[in-house]
Amino acid sequence: MNGPTDTGRLPRPPLALVGRSGPERGPAPPPRPEPDPVRPDRHAARAATHPARRGTAPPGSARRGTGAPDTERLAAELRERTADLQRLKAEFDNYRRRVHRDRLAVGQIAVVNVLERLLPVLDAIAEATGQGELTDGFRRVAELLETELASLGLMSFGTAGEPFDPTVHEAVAYTPPERTGPADRSAPGERAVCSEVVRQGFRVGDRLLRPAQVTVSGASAGPQHARLT
Repeated sequence: MNGPTDTGRLPRPPLALVGRSGPERGPAPPPRPEPDPVRPDRHAARAATHPARRGTAPPGSARRGTGAPDTERLAAELRERTADLQRLKAEFDNYRRRVHRDRLAVGQIAVVNVLERLLPVLDAIAEATGQGELTDGFRRVAELLETELASLGLMSFGTAGEPFDPTVHEAVAYTPPERTGPADRSAPGERAVCSEVVRQGFRVGDRLLRPAQVTVSGASAGPQHARLT
């Protein structure tokens, strides 16, 4: 009972051989000291100060390298937008001028339509004035009406003795030169004249409302006397 207890067991290998499966290794290298966070490594600080030595580009160099193409692209877009704005402004200016011109034309047409309806009234006033029937208060009303119509642009024309113009005169009678008196007889080659105004003509600006009805005397040859009757 007092015999050895390790009978039948294999002898233990030496402690130095535990864990070794290959050739014998040398002693383990000493541990590498960790860098001090307070004092950075000189090599790391030098590499951070001079990044070109590490073979890498400094931060932002890529953005500086692509800055020129971006600038050209932005300049092209700016020119395009500026041209679009100029074209739109020109179209708007043309539209504004056209609207203004149309408004003036519409207003003038409205005035012309009203004045054309009042021409018989003016004829009646002129006839009454010629017969001496327009007196006192009626004369004042007639003068005020003529003043207001003149402020709207209405103008009368047609006087005795002025040259006959077929574009604004309407001849209702014609007297040959041999039938006129010495005072009314025109010289050879002279244009025909309006010897008498039967009815006044009216215009608004450059627009003719009604030609003046006149009697013509003098020479009748020539295309300018085509409206002689």
